Amino acid sequence: MPTSSGGRMPLLDHLRELRKRIMRSALAILVAAVAGWYFYNDIIVELARPVCDLRSAQESGNEYCGSLYINGVLGPLNLQIKVAILAGIILAAPVWLFQLWSFIAPGLHGREKRNSIFFIFAATPFFASGAYLGYSILPAAVKVLFGFTPDALNNLVKFDDYLDFVLRIILLFGLAFELPVFLISLNLIGFLSGKTILKPWRIWVFSIVLFTAAFTPTADPLTMAFLAIPLILLYLGSGFFAVLNDKRRNRKNPDRA
Repeated sequence: MPTSSGGRMPLLDHLRELRKRIMRSALAILVAAVAGWYFYNDIIVELARPVCDLRSAQESGNEYCGSLYINGVLGPLNLQIKVAILAGIILAAPVWLFQLWSFIAPGLHGREKRNSIFFIFAATPFFASGAYLGYSILPAAVKVLFGFTPDALNNLVKFDDYLDFVLRIILLFGLAFELPVFLISLNLIGFLSGKTILKPWRIWVFSIVLFTAAFTPTADPLTMAFLAIPLILLYLGSGFFAVLNDKRRNRKNPDRA
């Protein structure tokens, strides 16, 4: 990675580095999207489960599956492309998360590089845990939202709109669970102290609640609570871990205290 004499990377080099990271991420997503295209039917069967048993409907030859439907001549093709791309984004998460970290924390040396390995090993499990939590609350969220349908009215749901909703929840929960990974990684490389993380805790809690309210695809408090509460606990846990790590580091290097 080229740097100037002052140890800083010139703007054009920053842009080249960003382009390289984006290209690598896009290639990984494209490769994973091929897998999403191949397993398209298995994916939609699993994601449609909170609304209807699509597998049984396909095997029995039923023309209808609950309240889901596809509209338009290009509807089926658009749906498969959308599922493949979104599945590619989720499956390729380890690659583009690593590329993001590599761009955010460049020029690490020695111990900092060894400490940053935490991010490489922790990013994927935390993303997978968040994605799984998002998937797990889907039946409850769908039930709550469908419960607002007035009596004597049918709620017909466009399949691609439904899958947008489902995959956005899964992706949002997965990304949100990366918060402690970034905080702890930045602390391990010495960029953020535990006090810096925990001191504005009121602002952090408010921001987390605001984030869940703004970006959660549903307006129901159940889904927001399922995301906000774990995020707040993960933030506090990251802060306390960082404080303990700072104390350990200061005992080893009293001059840094």
